[in-house]
Amino acid sequence: MSLKRTRKRRRRPSYDGIVFGPCPRVVSFAMMSASVEYKRPDRVADQIRIEVADILARKASDPRLQWVTIQHVALSPDLRHAKLFITVPLEKAIAVTQQEALLGLKTASGFIRSELARRLPLRRVPELLFIVDRDFEQRNHLLGLLERAEGEFPSGSGSADVEQGG
Repeated sequence: MSLKRTRKRRRRPSYDGIVFGPCPRVVSFAMMSASVEYKRPDRVADQIRIEVADILARKASDPRLQWVTIQHVALSPDLRHAKLFITVPLEKAIAVTQQEALLGLKTASGFIRSELARRLPLRRVPELLFIVDRDFEQRNHLLGLLERAEGEFPSGSGSADVEQGG
């Protein structure tokens, strides 16, 4: 009679429903979800924003582009088209209007694309479309209204007197 030992199969450790290989390590769900949501078009759009801002600051010689700020870049999923949302600060808008800045960006878009081709490891540099960021203007307008309202109704003086008197 042969005595054959049966080996129990050891189960791999499981942490919160995640089964790991031979070397377990703790991975949080926040790390997993963050890596899933931050896709390649988002990463490339961030890099385009950084590089275009650097090109405008260091290489562009057009005075219309001196005060342009890139607020946000929206990139198509196939990386062929990029919408760059720009603003011109209100203090500098007297010297350069937003329409003049858009015209300067349109004429310099070929130069900006060629610089992006040198700086980014992409097969095809996206076509650039420059758009004035109206959300930024609306935010500034609302902040101005809030500051004006704070000036008319000081919040600190009225509530302190009521608490001390009661």
